[in-house]
Amino acid sequence: MSSATPSDQAPMTRDPVLKAENLSKQVSSPAGPLTIVDDVSLAIAAGDSVAVTGPSGAGKSTLLALLAGLDLPTSGRVLLEGQDITQLDEDGRARLRAERVGFVFQSFHLLPALTALENVMLPLELAGRADARRAAAQTLALVGLKDRAGHYPRQLSGGEQQRVAIARAFVTRPAVLFADEPTGNLDSGTGARVGELLFELNVNAHTTLILVTHDRALAGRCARMLRMDAGRLL
Repeated sequence: MSSATPSDQAPMTRDPVLKAENLSKQVSSPAGPLTIVDDVSLAIAAGDSVAVTGPSGAGKSTLLALLAGLDLPTSGRVLLEGQDITQLDEDGRARLRAERVGFVFQSFHLLPALTALENVMLPLELAGRADARRAAAQTLALVGLKDRAGHYPRQLSGGEQQRVAIARAFVTRPAVLFADEPTGNLDSGTGARVGELLFELNVNAHTTLILVTHDRALAGRCARMLRMDAGRLL
């Protein structure tokens, strides 16, 4: 059972699917080195749901990018299913992301020249999957967009575009699904439905869900809440 204790040291009965050890990220600024993520350690069990909260500029999105292998830390390491992703080269990290990680962004990031179905097919085609069209169609149906498969992003509402983005992130059945402000560009009703979908995938497919959000209701549904401020976990 997932711990509901909002602590990065919460006891777990399962091996962690994701682990960060002394993770830090510094960037250059006119005033000198700026620490965005400061010595963060955490462990997240398979199938868990975790909300990362905190004020703007706290380092939440940077932490998510580091955990997902989209960015490299200045120091520390990230282990995904026991593999140190910080030791992989860019091709290795890209391959691991394609196979084991899904990422949903606030601004959808759909390709405008591709239909909803083609957007969801893309990660499968890049992985060389022969069943890309069938699997993408099944996943679109799972998020309630079977009838929108042939529509382009400009023909979809914001909520529909985010559901396509979730389907694209989930179609590879990732070990971990990251979501960075997934309801930030949506009205409250649409955001609530998108949130419901994320938790359905978390529960029904046992996909670990890690999300950054300012939405208190969405964060409150997670089994654990981690709060960041000034780059550190509180």
